[in-house]
Amino acid sequence: MRKITLTALMIGAVALSACSQDRFNAADGSANAAGMSGSVNDPTSAAYFNQAIGDRVLFAVDQSTLSPEAERILAQQAQWLNSNTAYSAIIEGHADEQGTREYNVALGARRASAVQSFLVQRGVAPNRLKTVSYGKERPLAICSDESCYQQNRRAVTVLTTGAGT
Repeated sequence: MRKITLTALMIGAVALSACSQDRFNAADGSANAAGMSGSVNDPTSAAYFNQAIGDRVLFAVDQSTLSPEAERILAQQAQWLNSNTAYSAIIEGHADEQGTREYNVALGARRASAVQSFLVQRGVAPNRLKTVSYGKERPLAICSDESCYQQNRRAVTVLTTGAGT
């Protein structure tokens, strides 16, 4: 019985130590998202894209129309993607918690499609972009307040490696 308890404690300790590693922000300032690493100071890295360019754009209530601010961010994303052809992207469409699941999945799809269309118009090859809608299923902020709703009405450009993700 003592050996079983000791073994269980050792397995638990190993499992917890693995959880303490932050795969997105290492101590050296690099990021490791989807197996990609790089310094925020390296303009060809995913970390630079996420922090300096911006990986998300926000939308108004029940809208999939790009705001001038969203277009500014997406123009920079397009320029970066055109210069860094080793990367592809999955564009995630999201919605706030208001409305039905079905409505929000459709709204998220329209938002992701609007981003994809903008990037393609700016020269990014269509085979490098895919879209997915999560609707209200993956909120960034959780509360029933406009401050949370604003953060959840978004499209996120998630970098991947290789064309035709």
